[in-house]
Amino acid sequence: MQESEKTKQPVRGAKKKPPGATQNGGDRRPGMFVRLDPDGKQRAEYWADKRGFSSVNAYVAEAVVEKIRRENLDYDLPTLEIARLNELIDQVKALSTNNANLERVVTQGFDSLIGLTRGDNYLLDDEDGELS
Repeated sequence: MQESEKTKQPVRGAKKKPPGATQNGGDRRPGMFVRLDPDGKQRAEYWADKRGFSSVNAYVAEAVVEKIRRENLDYDLPTLEIARLNELIDQVKALSTNNANLERVVTQGFDSLIGLTRGDNYLLDDEDGELS
């Protein structure tokens, strides 16, 4: 027997699983087949490994459950995101108040200028020399 033939032969005692058999014999959850493009598969493998999942299948199962929770609007925002969102809300409120004040000042300024051009402003009244 040549060297290349030895490497192609299965290891003694290793049995090939029948199609449709689960990897974990004790797991009785119904199976599902998912097709991913090569890039998606590589990313799933990376994140499954980074997050400490036992397999890519466990990671994909968790991802499906999480996506369904998001679709149902059942998820928590991290504390930093909540704080930043509250900060942005406060900033928008302050900007709205500043804009309203600016609008009021400009409107009053134009009203004063129009009053001056018409001549009906109290500053144009003749003085009689007495303090009121």
